Amino acid sequence: MLMKAAAAALRQVFSPALRGILFKSLALTVGLLVVVWFGLTRLIQAFQASHQISADYPFFDTLAFFLAGAGLFVALAYIMPAVSILVAGFFLDDVAEVVEQSDFPADAPGRALPWGQALGSALRFAGLALLVNLVALILVFVPGVNLFAFFGANAYLLGREYFELAAGRFRPLPEARAMREHYGFTVIAAGCLLAGLMIVPLVNLITPLFGVALMVHLHKGLERRALPGPAGTDARLPNRR
Repeated sequence: MLMKAAAAALRQVFSPALRGILFKSLALTVGLLVVVWFGLTRLIQAFQASHQISADYPFFDTLAFFLAGAGLFVALAYIMPAVSILVAGFFLDDVAEVVEQSDFPADAPGRALPWGQALGSALRFAGLALLVNLVALILVFVPGVNLFAFFGANAYLLGREYFELAAGRFRPLPEARAMREHYGFTVIAAGCLLAGLMIVPLVNLITPLFGVALMVHLHKGLERRALPGPAGTDARLPNRR
C-alpha cells in the first residue's frame, strides 16, 4: 500500500494540475531558506563588527559571507523538516483537493480545515521540529546517535503531522489521531520515507507537496481497510466531520 501511494504521489507532484502549486511551494520554501541565510550572514557580520579583528582584517567580512552560505548547506537537513511542515500547512487543501478529485472522484470530497487551525497546527509542529533537530545538531559529534536521533525523530514527526493534516479533512482531529495511532507502523514507515527525502539536496524541496499527496493516498487506503463493509461504516473509525 505504501509503495503504491508513494508512486501515485510522485506522479501527481509533477502533474499539470499541481504545477502551479509546485512552483508556489518551491518559491516559499526557497524564500524561507533565503531568510535563514540572510539572518545567518548578518549575525556573523555583527559579531565581527563588535571585535577589533574585523577592522584589522576586512577580508573577514567576505569570509563570513561564504561561511554563512556553507553553514546553510550543512544545516539544511536540520532546517528542512520544520520548513516542510510549515509549507505543507499553506498548501494542504489545494493539493488535497487536486489529489481527491483526480484519483478518488467517486468519494465525497474532504472539507478544508479552518485556516487558523491549519496554520496554527503547522506552526506548532514546525517549532517542535526545529527544537528536535536542534538537539540532533548538538549531537552531531556523537557517531551513530546523531543519525538515529535525526532520522527517528523526523520520521515520527513528519508521519504524524502529514497524516493528521490529510485525515483532518474527513474526520475530527481526535478521530484522525486515533486512526494514526491504530495504523502507527504504516504511518511511521511513510514518515521514514519523508525523512529520507529530507537529506537529499534539491529533492527535499518537493517534500511538502509529495508529503501531502502521499498521506491523502495513504489515508484513503487505510480508510478502505478500516471500512470494508458495503455500508462503508465502522464504529472504530467513523468518517464524519
